[in-house]
Amino acid sequence: MEDFVEALVNGEREAQIKAAIDISELKSNQRKMLGIDHDVDIIINRLVSMLCSQDYNAIQASVLALISFASGNDRNKIRIAKSGCLPVLIGLLTDETGSFEELAIVVLLTLSSCKANKLAIAASGVVPVLLELLSRDDEGIGCNYSLQTRLDAIDTLHNLSTCQELILSVISSGTVFSLLQLIYKSNKSSKLVEKAMALLETIASSSEIGVAQIGGAEGGILALVETIESSASQQSGEHAAEVLLFICKSCREKYRELILREGAIPGLLQLRVDGTRRAKDTARTLLLLLKDSSNYGTRSRQLKNRFFERVMRGIDSDEEKLAQTTMRLFKPCESQGLSNKAFRQSQTTRVLQSKGGREVYTEGNKCAKTKSDFPRLYKGAGDRSNNYR
Repeated sequence: MEDFVEALVNGEREAQIKAAIDISELKSNQRKMLGIDHDVDIIINRLVSMLCSQDYNAIQASVLALISFASGNDRNKIRIAKSGCLPVLIGLLTDETGSFEELAIVVLLTLSSCKANKLAIAASGVVPVLLELLSRDDEGIGCNYSLQTRLDAIDTLHNLSTCQELILSVISSGTVFSLLQLIYKSNKSSKLVEKAMALLETIASSSEIGVAQIGGAEGGILALVETIESSASQQSGEHAAEVLLFICKSCREKYRELILREGAIPGLLQLRVDGTRRAKDTARTLLLLLKDSSNYGTRSRQLKNRFFERVMRGIDSDEEKLAQTTMRLFKPCESQGLSNKAFRQSQTTRVLQSKGGREVYTEGNKCAKTKSDFPRLYKGAGDRSNNYR
């Protein structure tokens, strides 16, 4: 170890690169001995100086060595963060060539996992830079490089958001809007949406301001509802339901109709049948909040409540009975060749129509093809045309 430490500190560029690679390949006990026999701060400072070069191989070797030092060692994470590397890493993230983004974000993600580093990392101005990475329209968005960079950026933001002192700063930087845009334009079953939804849930659970921003954003509730409907990612749907629950609890009178108008009921019923235990509990609580509990009002409200009561009576039954109850209440009719999109744009399956000066309950002429196409329960539920602007 003496040789490559000497090469790292005093050697030429090629020798330094080889020494950094050797350090990155040390086992845990060897790294521990290295810290005993040598001044770790000197080694870290030399590795950080390699980050300032424009040599990709030198930067890559330095990143690997720094991550190796930081792995499972919060003391070293703190040392690295205090070494002056944060401005250097942000410079690599904003480099016009984009060659070093993936390397820089890995170091930031590693350092942000240490509680003692969170305030310093946020103070470096990294949050807007990370949001820029998420909102950028990369031509190569399908490639693993771009995807992994975005995933690591969200994870870094998530680490920072777990610090209560930082949550307002993270929100005020525009994180909610950036995440909702990302969710809206991405495949709802993707890992990217799953991580974005998890971060939104953390924000909603930590800040009333965050809840208000999510609920008030144009297309925000729509993005949550569509994510719940995507059965391909159970975790994403669970996070989205939790966020909707926070929104509804924050001001039921304000958000109840908005959530219903986006057609949340079918997805919640499906989540109640197919989700995890936590997801089922969340869906049940949200369904109860969405129910109109007033004992007065028009005949149309009474009829809607009566139908909703039939659904809710099945919520507390066992899973098999619940599935049977749900499917019976929303029994699909013969296939009419309607796609999901076409169905959503068609009239609500059950509607309240005015006839002869009084309101009567009538059956609509459309019905769902699949379990995910459960009928809307409320007039206007088919209006889902909101988009981000």
